Order: sequence, then C-alpha cells, then structure tokens
Amino acid sequence: MKKTFILGAALVSAIMLSGSLQSCKQENKQEDPKEAAEDMNDAKFETDSLENNAEFLVDIADVDLTEIEIGKLAQKKGNTQHVKDFGKMLVDDHTKSLTEVRNLAIANNVTLPAALTEKGTEAYNKLNEKSGADFDKLFADMMADGHVKAVDKMSEIADKTTNAEIKRWATDQVGILTGHLEHAKRIQEEVKKK
Repeated sequence: MKKTFILGAALVSAIMLSGSLQSCKQENKQEDPKEAAEDMNDAKFETDSLENNAEFLVDIADVDLTEIEIGKLAQKKGNTQHVKDFGKMLVDDHTKSLTEVRNLAIANNVTLPAALTEKGTEAYNKLNEKSGADFDKLFADMMADGHVKAVDKMSEIADKTTNAEIKRWATDQVGILTGHLEHAKRIQEEVKKK
C-alpha cells in the first residue's frame, strides 16, 4: 500500500513538474517585435484603411531598425571606404526616417516594434559572419536587393494610403530610398571588379 501511495505521489509530482516546465518554456519564448506590434494595432483599429496605415508604419519601422544596425556594422567591418561611407549614410537616413515614422505613429495611435525582428537579426548575423571583401560583396548584394523591395513597398504605401501625412512622407522617402539603391548598385559593381 505504501509503495502504491509513493509511486502515485511521484507520478503526480512528475506530471505537475512537467506542466510547470512547459509553462516556463512558453513564457520564455518571446514574440517577434513586429508581430507583437501588428497584433496590438489589429486590436485598436476597426477599419481596413486605418489597419493598413498601421501595417505600413510597422513595416517601415522594421526596415529602419534593421538598416540602422546593418549600417553600423558596415561602418565597423567594411573593407572599403565606400562601404563604410554608405553604412554611415544608412544610419543617418534611417535614423531620421525612424524618428519621422515614430512621430507619424504617435499621431495615428500606432504601436511600432521597438527591436529588431527575427528576420532582421538573421540578416545582421549572416552579414556579421563575413569579413573583408566577402563582407563588402554580401553587404552590397543585401542592400541592392533590400532597397529594390523598399522602393517598391514605399511606392505602394504612397499609392494606397488614405492618410495625407503618410502619403506625403512616403512619397519623399521613395526618392531617398532610390538614392540608396543607386549607391548600393555602384558598390556592387565596385566589388565585382576586385
């Protein structure tokens, strides 16, 4: 009888411990900052138009946060002065953009991500693994590909948003991002020659 009681108590304890550990694992897994911001915004906005504006601002904040960190990395690890200079330009321009996006978000009651997303962290880590000419090549390729997408996304925002402030801001940003794209393509050509 004692053995059955002890075995039963041990089994109940093991089940409870297992449940506690599973609960701890779930609590430790953090939600992606971009997804968390989107979830908060979905709960706030009732119309598709307002929700789309929130999504646009979240997407741009995500890009800005990533570009700032990658720009800092390029300043530190760039093999050529052109890469380092472009990294500084990215940090300066995307820091300004992020400040403007934050102001638009405040004016429109939009929650933005406060940290790099999983995707942004992966891009940063992939680039950080490289050095020398390999760093410059991957950086130039990432920036050219990323800025093609960024120009397309910003053009889409400028076309689709119903918010006059966001439309004006996005239209201005298309020119800046196009300049970044052209700069990235020049660096791509430069690193191919080496």
